[in-house]
Amino acid sequence: MKRFVNDAPETVIDKHTTLFWFRRDLRLQDNAGLYHALNENTSVIPVFIFDTEILDKLEDKADARVEFIHQSLMHLQAEITAAGSSLYVIHGNPVEIFQTLNPQSVYTNQDYEPYARKRDEQVNEILTGRNIAFKTFKDQVIFEKEEIVKDDGKPYTVYTPYSRKWKSTLLSEHYKSFPSEMLVDHFKKTKPLTFPSLSDLGFEPSGISFPERKIRQSIIEHYHEHRDIPALEGTSRLSVHLRFGTVSIRKLVQIAHKKNEKWLNELIWRDFYQMILWHFPQVVTKSFKPAYDRIQWRNHPEEFRAWCEGRTGYPIVDAGMRELNTTGFMHNRVRMIVASFLTKHLLIDWRWGEAYFAKKLLDYDLAANNGGWQWAAGSGCDAAPYFRVFNPQLQTEKFDPEFKYIKKWVPEYGTPTYPKVIVDHAFARNRVLNVYKEALGAE
Repeated sequence: MKRFVNDAPETVIDKHTTLFWFRRDLRLQDNAGLYHALNENTSVIPVFIFDTEILDKLEDKADARVEFIHQSLMHLQAEITAAGSSLYVIHGNPVEIFQTLNPQSVYTNQDYEPYARKRDEQVNEILTGRNIAFKTFKDQVIFEKEEIVKDDGKPYTVYTPYSRKWKSTLLSEHYKSFPSEMLVDHFKKTKPLTFPSLSDLGFEPSGISFPERKIRQSIIEHYHEHRDIPALEGTSRLSVHLRFGTVSIRKLVQIAHKKNEKWLNELIWRDFYQMILWHFPQVVTKSFKPAYDRIQWRNHPEEFRAWCEGRTGYPIVDAGMRELNTTGFMHNRVRMIVASFLTKHLLIDWRWGEAYFAKKLLDYDLAANNGGWQWAAGSGCDAAPYFRVFNPQLQTEKFDPEFKYIKKWVPEYGTPTYPKVIVDHAFARNRVLNVYKEALGAE
C-alpha cells in the first residue's frame, strides 16, 4: 500500500522544539497535556500519527472512524494555521517514528488501553534513553488508575459503590478547565505542513453523517425522561466526540453536575470501565469472571450472520443492527437488547458480538464496548445475572410500543417478506439457562 510521504522531520523539529502528540484528544480547547506543553514551552509543534499498527488491521477501507479523525484533524489544522503554525501529520508506526525524531521533549495525554500502554512504554524507553522527556497527563477521564479505590486500596468491581466514592471525591478542581486555547502563540511558527488526504492513507469516504460537535443542554436536562426511547432524539449523541476527544470530559461533567445526575452517571460509567481495563487488562480476551469461559457457546455462523444483517425475525433486534450498519450508531437501550439476544438467545460468544461492534461503531471504545458486552453476557464485573434474559417482545412493548423506531429501520415488518423468528424465545431462554448452569455449576 502506498504510504503518505511526510515533510522531512529535521525541517520541522529540532532540539529546541517540544512535540505535543495528539491521540484521543483532538481539540485545542481545555486539553490538559496541550496546556502543559504550551505553558511550559515556547516552541511547540503539534503532531498526529496515523498509526499503521492500528490502521493496517482495519478491513473496511471506508471505515468511518478514520474519516471522522481525518475531518477532526482538518478542523484542528485550520485553527493551528490561524495561529501561524501547523499540525505535523505522520503516517507510520509510532515506535519507529520516535526513533527518528529528536525534539527537546514530548507531551501527550494518557491512554489506558493495553496496546497504547505497551506503545507508550516503548516510546518512553526510546526517548528517555536519549535524555528526551516524555510527559503524560490525565485528560479523557475525571479519575484514573488508583484515584478511586476501596478503603483497602483495591479497585472497585461494582459500579454503584464506585460511583458513590467518585461523587464524594469530586471537587470543582477535578473538572476545572485547562485553557490551552489561550496559549496558541507558543506554537512554533511554521508554514502549513503537508496534510494527507484520506486516499493518501489508503481509505475512502464512508458516506456516514457524523453527529455535530454540539452540547444540547435541553437534551441533557430531559435525559432521564427520554434516554430509553430509541424513537426519540433523547440522548446527547456526544459519544463519538468523547471517544476521540473533540469535546472535553471536564466540560461535560461541569454541565452534568448542574443539569442531570442520570447523565452524570453515564459519564461515571466511562471512568469505571476505563478503570476496570487498567486494573484487569485480561478482560480484552477473557471473561472478567473466569468461570464464564467454560460456557459451551454454539457459535452458529449462519445465525451470527443473520444477527449482523438484522434478519433475526425479532424487529427490535433487527432495527438496532440495521441502524448500526447504516449509521455507525445504535441507541444504548437497543445495544443491551441486541447483545442479550446474541449471547442468550443464540448462545454466541460475546467476543463475536464485541468484535462486530468494534468494526461498526463510530464511538467504539474498547473499555466501554468490552464492559457492555460482558455485562450482557453475565461474565463481566457488576454484570446482569446470567438468568436475566431480555424478552425482545416485552422490550418492544415497553420502549417502542408504537413501533416508530422499528418502522424506521425495518420497513418490511408485518409483510410476508419479513423473516420468521430465528429461534423461539421460551425455547432459547430454557436452553441458555441450562447451558449456563452446566458451565457455572454452583455459581
